[in-house]
Amino acid sequence: MMDNKPEECSVCFNDYDDNQLRPRTLPCGHTFCSQCIDNAIKNGQLSCSTCRAQHAATAATQFPISYAVEALVRKLKNIQLTTEEVVPAKPYEGPARGISKKLRSLVQEQKSIISSLITSCKEVLSQLGEYRGQLGDWKTHHLQLQDRLYALVEQNESAMKLLELEDTSVVDMTTQGEEGKTQLQAMLGSLDTVNTPQEVDTTIDTADGCSMKVEDWLQKCQELFPNVKTVHTSVKVQETIREALEMTTTETGATANPIHLGDSASSIMNKVQEITEEIIQKQLTVEDLRRMREPVKRLVEAGRVLAVQEDQDGRRSARITLQDGQLYLHPLLHQPTPAHAHTLQESEVVGVLDPSCTLAFLDLGWAGSTRGRVTIRLTPDTPLARQFVLLCTGQRGHTYRNTKLLRVWDKGQPGERVVGGDYESNDGHGGAPLLSDLQGQYRESGRAGVVRSWREATMTAQFGITTRDRQDSCQWLYVFGDVVSGLDVVRAAVNHSDITEVTVVDCGVVLPL
Repeated sequence: MMDNKPEECSVCFNDYDDNQLRPRTLPCGHTFCSQCIDNAIKNGQLSCSTCRAQHAATAATQFPISYAVEALVRKLKNIQLTTEEVVPAKPYEGPARGISKKLRSLVQEQKSIISSLITSCKEVLSQLGEYRGQLGDWKTHHLQLQDRLYALVEQNESAMKLLELEDTSVVDMTTQGEEGKTQLQAMLGSLDTVNTPQEVDTTIDTADGCSMKVEDWLQKCQELFPNVKTVHTSVKVQETIREALEMTTTETGATANPIHLGDSASSIMNKVQEITEEIIQKQLTVEDLRRMREPVKRLVEAGRVLAVQEDQDGRRSARITLQDGQLYLHPLLHQPTPAHAHTLQESEVVGVLDPSCTLAFLDLGWAGSTRGRVTIRLTPDTPLARQFVLLCTGQRGHTYRNTKLLRVWDKGQPGERVVGGDYESNDGHGGAPLLSDLQGQYRESGRAGVVRSWREATMTAQFGITTRDRQDSCQWLYVFGDVVSGLDVVRAAVNHSDITEVTVVDCGVVLPL
């Protein structure tokens, strides 16, 4: 349903402004005022008032300001003011005395030119306002970065003070050790020259005293050095600052490509976007995702980073999303590529998956909404696990996306389990295997949360998820994964009145970057 009043927040119904009611856009794409976003944040989580999507959040300021909405609000205000200022034209009462028809034509032409210039002025003033808002945000970001840099400098100074104290302590102990060594060497010479019993006794007593002091010194050295806090702090601070410098280092002498400021076809903010996007290559790399610099993070959060694959079936793309600091790869689909999208090859992205720790996910939904995400850790190096990844990513054209859960077995009883995964007919009669040989070394388990092949004899792409422990001594065969989070979502689906109304709304894998 279209919003008939885009200038107002759909939660508090107040018009957006330049203060507490600035419009901010959530990762799900919906926009609300800063005040309503702050009020909706509970325990580090924000639920979108429109689509109920969950977002990690501590303050409204972490979400980007919608400059487009601000520009629209200013434009609507300008239109309203212009409408209010318009004075109804007097009816034409015939030609004015002394002014010819040609002169009247010149007057009308001049009025038209002036009106056009006024419209252009208002448009550019609106663009300047939007640009100033962007500059203000950037200044805020620089101040925040400056505070963090100062904090790093303070940490570095604290680490250096610890090192100075440790160095002073080492110097003192070194001096004591040199003195003890000198005394012991002198005792060796004295013992070589003793001639009477009395000299022997005296020299040995003195040597014993020196020896005890040196032994105490040796014990102190073992106890005092190294100082664990000093070494840990120094190394940790060094690594932190080194990583920060590597992240922020730019090419010396790098210059921006010239932008023709006189090009009236582009707005000011379009030129700003052109300049900022020059920093990022159109063809991103996996390393860019690993480093996750702020410009790349903003692109991912805006849904403009895709993994693409081209084959005989044409070009398909998969979304890459960021949630709670974790990157998710969604299935390949035939879908329009967003404007200004940045792409990576699907093979490169999937290539970073570590077979020993592959995590897949299924988003389950019913009654018109997504109810939660189920994350599954797959057993490494098993054909069924590899097949599950293929169907979560859509690499071979088929995917679990939009498939139904089919049936619940032993509902409410020990060993309760649900079956799904019929990507072909979606009724339980399909789900042919994607791999020619699914035999392998599989675990056995009777615990809740195990994911296994549903048809052990024929081996298909259908899977079963157990929601209750078995109470007998038997074990489920062909286990290839375990639910690590979201088992409560599966149990809620099992308790839904009709299991076939539960759908895998989305699926994919977690990128271990």
